[in-house]
Amino acid sequence: MLFEKKYVFTRSLESRIYTDAELIRLPEVDVEHCHYKEWMIRKRSVRRLTAYLAAKRRPLEILEIGCGNGWLSHQLAGIPGTEVTAMDINFTELQQGARVFSDDPNLHFVQGDIRSGVLADSLFDCILLAASIQYFPSLKKTIYKCLSQLTPDGELHIMDTIFYQPWEIAEARQRTTAYYTALGCPEMADFYFHHCANELQSFHHEVKFKPHTLLKKLIGIRDPFPWVLIRK
Repeated sequence: MLFEKKYVFTRSLESRIYTDAELIRLPEVDVEHCHYKEWMIRKRSVRRLTAYLAAKRRPLEILEIGCGNGWLSHQLAGIPGTEVTAMDINFTELQQGARVFSDDPNLHFVQGDIRSGVLADSLFDCILLAASIQYFPSLKKTIYKCLSQLTPDGELHIMDTIFYQPWEIAEARQRTTAYYTALGCPEMADFYFHHCANELQSFHHEVKFKPHTLLKKLIGIRDPFPWVLIRK
């Protein structure tokens, strides 16, 4: 698949392909790591999510869409009573995750695209898109598909992704094109989509974490990504 080939190539150029030993430690990385600050952001976001889900104190069927190497699904599998399905079209990293986290009895890896119907007969209490919604061309269609696979009181969580205001999108696209061109894989810009925050208004949503508030700035929190919860 063209996307997978370009995506893995780009990940390699960005130093985001991890050894098994590195993967099993994520989100912990050495302070000298080139993506240390980013991983500290991801560490805080997963801590917020796992605390929220654990507080439900009931069995949960969880699906992570776009799980990559599965590090986050592995963290979710540590919540008592969960069954976690980690799905991605990227076989390279998916295979690594299945191998590295093979000792997790409640973590299962599936190769596929949620839009293809590969899990059409399954319903989940929680569906998660973490740092992955930007690879789906239509935000609304993706959300509707996810909502169709939630239990009646299920929740969709979108995390670690920037949502833009309408007037920001053109410039953001230019930055993305310039970034991937400089990286040496300009074609990857065709697979990266900038979604507008206004599109969320069509859904019963709540922003669980708002970045850049004055209080967060005062106490030194610089996490740039919102955490959006959408209910059926």
